[in-house]
Amino acid sequence: MSAPITTRLLDLYRIGPGPSSSHTVGPMRAARAFREAALAQGIVPARLRVDLMGSLSATGRGHGTDRAVLAGLLGWRPDTCDVDALLALPDTLREQPSIEWGAQSATLHPDDVRFLPYSAYRHEDLEHPNTLRCTAFDTDGGVLLEQTWCSTGGGFVEEAGASDGASLADPLGAIDASGVHFHDCESLVAAADQANTSIGALVLAHERAVDKRDVRDGLDRIWDAMQACIRRGLEQHGTLPGGLGLRRRAGELNARIEAGDVEAGYAHIARAQAYAFAVNEENAAGGRVVTAPTNGAAGIVPAVLTEVAERLALDRDQVHRALATAGVIGALIKTHASLSGAEVGCQGEVGSATAMAAAALCEILGGTPAKVEYAAEIAMEHNLGLTCDPLKGLVQAPCIERNAMGVAKAWSAAQLALHSDGMHLVSFDRVIQVMKRTGNDMRREYKETGEGGLAVAVNLPEC
Repeated sequence: MSAPITTRLLDLYRIGPGPSSSHTVGPMRAARAFREAALAQGIVPARLRVDLMGSLSATGRGHGTDRAVLAGLLGWRPDTCDVDALLALPDTLREQPSIEWGAQSATLHPDDVRFLPYSAYRHEDLEHPNTLRCTAFDTDGGVLLEQTWCSTGGGFVEEAGASDGASLADPLGAIDASGVHFHDCESLVAAADQANTSIGALVLAHERAVDKRDVRDGLDRIWDAMQACIRRGLEQHGTLPGGLGLRRRAGELNARIEAGDVEAGYAHIARAQAYAFAVNEENAAGGRVVTAPTNGAAGIVPAVLTEVAERLALDRDQVHRALATAGVIGALIKTHASLSGAEVGCQGEVGSATAMAAAALCEILGGTPAKVEYAAEIAMEHNLGLTCDPLKGLVQAPCIERNAMGVAKAWSAAQLALHSDGMHLVSFDRVIQVMKRTGNDMRREYKETGEGGLAVAVNLPEC
């Protein structure tokens, strides 16, 4: 595990619309990148087409992948797009199938985004289970430009055979210049111990040295977006879209806590779980959330950190360090395994988010770097093998409750690590390796295809 950690905090935490980072945020970014490439080359297509393959085809309808791609071709960005306009975009383009393309226009109809059946691409060796192919045609149907993109989880995208533009152009040199050297969790803990500081403080110093963006302002935006999402989720009522008839419960759960209907010793976890419900219900409704590290697992980190920040009156610097600690755990997992449910199952999403939250919470409560590593290890270890099996391809059941359970696991992991000497048999680095191998061994039916697990449980005969 010697690969350099090039994922930056402000790339791991992305603001964007729900319900999926890999199926919504990523495809929007990929389609927008295709548009920019065509414009840069002076290409004006008569019409456009995007073919969705793999998991993007299998569960993309429930995840809104088609409207996300349409938005990207319009040049919309996940962090700034109007979410209401996004939800209405297929109908808008059905009525007027034309978009601005520089100073000219191009034809774009919702049917130009195609959910390909497996038989249509079975001969292809896809680089990633989330693949889309963007094509621009001239008036005679000739191909002007074609690009294939992979949505690799958490909103990260890669053009086939290329690397994500969010990565640093010279990561090794930049990391050397920072004076901080780590490539896995073991070296991260060692660097923190050598500097006699916390993991969060170390990572923030590292980020300021290697990232040209203002990390403090960026983390403030991330934290504000997390808080706004929780507030919106607590205020909303009714039924979530998509046909499952799932009722919003966040406000009701929070009201019960406020009324004292929850056992006092459990109240802090219950409140964090209500916050997780709020975030994931907003995500399921297509609202704006923060990938932490994905949309499907977006509720765990903000829920745990918001509850403890309120109760302990954490200041901005403490919140920044907590986000940095959580973020570096997510970056380690992304570098050495995957954050993609389509690639490794939900262990890469909820498992990763639980490890991130556990590590941050452990540090907030006074854990040493060794204990922070242990908290992350416990959390990930007890999510190994977690399948990605949303009903009807919607990020609702079991996803929302799974985030609430992740909150409780994060708290348990942090407490177990805090009340230990930090020594344990299996390292976090080794658990990441096991998670990746487990994901590789997992049958495709259990990796965001909607073909196995709870996704088909409603159709199974009773035993």
